[in-house]
Amino acid sequence: MSKLLKDKDRFLSIVLITPSILAVLIFIYGFIGWSVRVSLSKWKGLNPDYSWNGLANYINLFYDPRFAVDVRNTVIFTGVFVIGTVLLGFFLAVMLDQGLKGEGFFRSLFLFPMAISYIVTGVVWRWLMNPATGSRTSGLNLLFSYLHLDFLQNAWHTTPKWGMAAIALAAIWQMSGYTMALYLAGLRAIPIELREAAQIDGANEFQIYRHIMIPLLAPVTLSALIILGHMSLKVFDLIVAVAGKQLPLDVPAIYMWQTTFDGLFYGRGAAISILLLISVAVLIIPYIWYTLHTETEQ
Repeated sequence: MSKLLKDKDRFLSIVLITPSILAVLIFIYGFIGWSVRVSLSKWKGLNPDYSWNGLANYINLFYDPRFAVDVRNTVIFTGVFVIGTVLLGFFLAVMLDQGLKGEGFFRSLFLFPMAISYIVTGVVWRWLMNPATGSRTSGLNLLFSYLHLDFLQNAWHTTPKWGMAAIALAAIWQMSGYTMALYLAGLRAIPIELREAAQIDGANEFQIYRHIMIPLLAPVTLSALIILGHMSLKVFDLIVAVAGKQLPLDVPAIYMWQTTFDGLFYGRGAAISILLLISVAVLIIPYIWYTLHTETEQ
């Protein structure tokens, strides 16, 4: 009787998860496989053309000056966004961990931007980073003018070389609350006895964080770096909302969109999408393997 019930439960479990498995196989891995096939074809135009083109679409991208600009912009955006978000999130978490009065209010306040879409964030920050001067000054430049900090006024995202860094400020504002939540949970999980023992040994607050808290938060930092890193590689809507589709602020996702849907060059567009998938997988897969391996050992 017991064996019959177990077989019945196993059968029901399989029946319940089968639709989800089929959906994943078809709509994720199936479409990934289809995109790979298209990236190896000569398809250009509305009529499908699966003529074999080998790796030509990928090779051409590495000789494409625009794709080189995309990679440079992605590196700049990723560096500023990831480092800025981690540092600001850690700072906010440390402040809240000090027993700040009204912690619940501030925690919700810092997390609120995460609930906003990148499009809304981009529209707001487009106004804040208005590069206009003189009578048309607004946003942050106007604030700096009122505070007599005119040396801080700048062209923001219209700066030729560092425009991506300015756009990363909007992403930092939106995601620092999420990083704060990760670090705050990590700080609260560290036994208070470790801090008390360090204080008894004469360690000051800076030494406690440097030698005890930060090393113990290494898994949290790794998780934050992976999550933020893969988000930065796929950035699209924030840049379009702030600055539109401009070549100096181009990234692979925008290039893929314009190549595929504006230029109808589906073969090259699919190649860009596969390269984006590979870049994200390079971050995600080792992290998943490390996490599973660590859990198995524990």
